[in-house]
Amino acid sequence: MDKNPAYVPFRPNPSKPTYKAPAGAVDAHCHVFGPAAKFPYAPERKYTPVDAPKEKLFALRDFLGFDKNVIVQASCHGTDNSALIDALVHANDKARGVAVVGEGVADRALKEMNAAGVRGVRFNFVKRLVDFTPREVLERIAKRVAPLGWHIVVYFEMPDLPELESFFTALPAMVVVDHMGRPDVKKGVEHPEFQRFLSMLEKHKNIYTKVSCPERLTVAGAPYDDVVPFARTLVERFPDRVLWGTDWPHPNMAKEAPDDGVLVDVIPKIARSLSLQRQLLVDNPMRLYWT
Repeated sequence: MDKNPAYVPFRPNPSKPTYKAPAGAVDAHCHVFGPAAKFPYAPERKYTPVDAPKEKLFALRDFLGFDKNVIVQASCHGTDNSALIDALVHANDKARGVAVVGEGVADRALKEMNAAGVRGVRFNFVKRLVDFTPREVLERIAKRVAPLGWHIVVYFEMPDLPELESFFTALPAMVVVDHMGRPDVKKGVEHPEFQRFLSMLEKHKNIYTKVSCPERLTVAGAPYDDVVPFARTLVERFPDRVLWGTDWPHPNMAKEAPDDGVLVDVIPKIARSLSLQRQLLVDNPMRLYWT
């Protein structure tokens, strides 16, 4: 299988956002990749990203006006969290992590990851990105990390929510949904799929969601106004359970990589008051990752 299709690199010179984030703001969803010469990609990966080392991530953070990062392990590194851990230990307490682990992970390894700053594990249900993992295996992993105070990050596509919802709501930890569950923006916020997602959040107070990745969801393109109603609905209905992130370096995208400055400028459209912006960017991620 060709593991190195023509995925575009991230933009090396993003625009400076006009929006100024509040002091202490957190980019709560981003990645580090490689460099492959030091941190090889997983043999079973479905795609090969462009190297995106920690130094470039931290420089982007400062350029965009953010203070901290939450670095999420992506499928191309599999269960080898070495690049993630390396970034965390060199971040001067300005980064936390979400790891991917297998059932065979040792308790000692979990404790070492916790000491480095890992605060969650990610379960990926997007079939084109990962191979199937039995739910009973994921349940056993969740039970092992729950005593550490970790949460579970889940990545899925909204048409699959009916078959996954009971699993999510039964997990023995806080749950964080990546990218609003990837709604189909052409269907609108009133569509039963998105309404089901809202209902799940309404009923289960332990579920957070990231209002991120408009570049993956948009039909209209930048500045992503077709995605704004979805994110705004979530921010206004669940202000204490939303997070935001750049998704830098925007892996597994076959089209032009987004301008990170433009992504930041979406924030005041979805969080229309200073209070909502502070909850989204500071209070909520600090509560989940730094306390």
